[in-house]
Amino acid sequence: MTWVTRTRFRTAVAVYGILRAGTCVLLMRRAGSGYHDGELSLPAGHLDGGEDVRTALVRELAEELVVAVDPDDCRLSATAHRAPEHADDDEYVDFFFTIDRWIGTPAIGEPTKCTELVWADPQQLPPDVIDYVKRALQACDQGEPLVLAGWDTRSP
Repeated sequence: MTWVTRTRFRTAVAVYGILRAGTCVLLMRRAGSGYHDGELSLPAGHLDGGEDVRTALVRELAEELVVAVDPDDCRLSATAHRAPEHADDDEYVDFFFTIDRWIGTPAIGEPTKCTELVWADPQQLPPDVIDYVKRALQACDQGEPLVLAGWDTRSP
């Protein structure tokens, strides 16, 4: 019998926090990573492995914003499946959580990765918000649970 060894497909997983205060959401200006530096995004990060998505988000929010969040206060609002942006990129599955309660005042916790915090109205986002983040915020506001990003621009 001949055995064929196949590598199972794997994708990267990221979590995003939509911190809401009144009608605004908190955005961060990315820096120093080589990925969309200078653009606005939500606080986010990769799973480290051995942690669930809410635990990963709570960890990322503590690292990036110096706030404490109860995992039970993280409400899943949308999931995104993103195509690779470049040939050497991974596909991503992103989990976007809305958070209305936290302890502490959001501050830049990783100054080498973020240069500015911006509270913005999700109905009138600044023009330099990363496109798939903008689409995810719109989907959350419209109650759409799934965002497909980048697949419509790929050639067959």
